[in-house]
Amino acid sequence: MLVHGAWHRPNAWAKLETELHALGYGTHAPALPSAGEHPTAGMHDDAAVLAGELASIAGPVVLLGHSYGGIPITEAAAGAGNVERLIYLAAYMPEKGQSMYAIHGLPDPEDMSGLFPLINEPRTSLYGDLPEDEAEQAVSTLVNQTVRSFAEKVDAAAWLEIPSTYIVAEQDKAIPPALQEKMAAQAAEIRRLTSSHSPFLSQPAQLAALIDEIVRSA
Repeated sequence: MLVHGAWHRPNAWAKLETELHALGYGTHAPALPSAGEHPTAGMHDDAAVLAGELASIAGPVVLLGHSYGGIPITEAAAGAGNVERLIYLAAYMPEKGQSMYAIHGLPDPEDMSGLFPLINEPRTSLYGDLPEDEAEQAVSTLVNQTVRSFAEKVDAAAWLEIPSTYIVAEQDKAIPPALQEKMAAQAAEIRRLTSSHSPFLSQPAQLAALIDEIVRSA
């Protein structure tokens, strides 16, 4: 199951899904309600959607979260019995009681309503190693994201019980690699890609091969 990050929609996974299907994997890419044209949902709503999706799948699941997506997977997987591995892809990996604000050492916002501004220079921050035309296309598909999703704190940290892998994007300009390394130290294993924040777009075949390696070695 592939869980997108902030300002994104499930179509961001299309290239990676094609590569994973070629390797024999089935994929699910749910839409998080905190992202969209007029979103109002928070992180707990996102986690509830993921929990529902997980409950509908009979077989074992590898649950991968990208960027913000690492936060709701951390909560949702804690109540699921079928998640065999968590993969954090250049993702936030919160401890119990943490939000994205907390991970960055920021105070809770006084007003949790409304939208969080789009990251500065998204072409460079999110898609630094994509060709210009592909980066422009990716930026054009970005949507709104709620403040609530970044401010709500997880009630559980599934990685304490479920084996986890952290994939560090070493050229990331959205989540600093140093912060990724700090969070990755909590994981059972660490892997690395020489990529920007979105290797599912810039290196889908390499990322799929790495996921396959992680799953097989587990």
